[in-house]
Amino acid sequence: MKKLTSAFMAVLLLLLVSSCSGPEKKQQENLRIALTKSSKSYTGWILRFEDKVEFFNLYKMGADSAMMVLKTCDGLILTGGEDVFPGVFNQTEDTARCGTINYYRDSLEFAAIDLALELKMPVVGVCRGEQIFNVSQGGSLFIDIPTDFDTTVIHRQKDWRNCYHFVEVVEGSKLKEISKTRRDTVTSNHHQGINRLGKGLVITAYSADSLPEAIEWKSRGEKGFFMAVQWHPERMDTLHPLSAPIAKEFLKEVKLYKNL
Repeated sequence: MKKLTSAFMAVLLLLLVSSCSGPEKKQQENLRIALTKSSKSYTGWILRFEDKVEFFNLYKMGADSAMMVLKTCDGLILTGGEDVFPGVFNQTEDTARCGTINYYRDSLEFAAIDLALELKMPVVGVCRGEQIFNVSQGGSLFIDIPTDFDTTVIHRQKDWRNCYHFVEVVEGSKLKEISKTRRDTVTSNHHQGINRLGKGLVITAYSADSLPEAIEWKSRGEKGFFMAVQWHPERMDTLHPLSAPIAKEFLKEVKLYKNL
């Protein structure tokens, strides 16, 4: 009788473990999204379209810990922020013309990009996020757009909440496919921008002064999803065609990645 009871308990325990660790539980788990430097604007942008998300702010972790956490995530958002150090694209002499530089963040984001690409993890970049991804692929930046490029479009002003300009979306791009718009107004706040395009990338939107405003893979092939924009979709209207579709497409890819 004791042997029978022990056998019964073993089977019951096995069934309980299986029910807790099986496919059903995996499907119920929250999506895990890492941000290189988190804020309520970015998390709120994603939560508009999916409420079962757990966010991880990599910036608050040491580099090694951040990479360990990133390995457990389903997607990465490269957020906006400080200027990228020009030395990483061999223009150290231009450092004095930059604003705030965060060397730790540069190194953290380069490591995060490398790991995300290795894992074929979905990646979205915003403003600085677009710039540093471009640099990570061998590209370079204009140090100061009004000085080095053009002044016809205002890309940055003190009242950043009201800094708007038009962008033209390139036909045949993934951005055009999901946004279904050719031209629209975006909100922006930056003084650096893409100069030399990184390897394997293609420009998918331009401002009226021909400055690159969005990039993605020229040919995705076996790579993970990637899209980055110079504007701030997280600050724009919930239904804006150059905001909502980016978040939705990213979330779709995150779910696909999670279920692999």
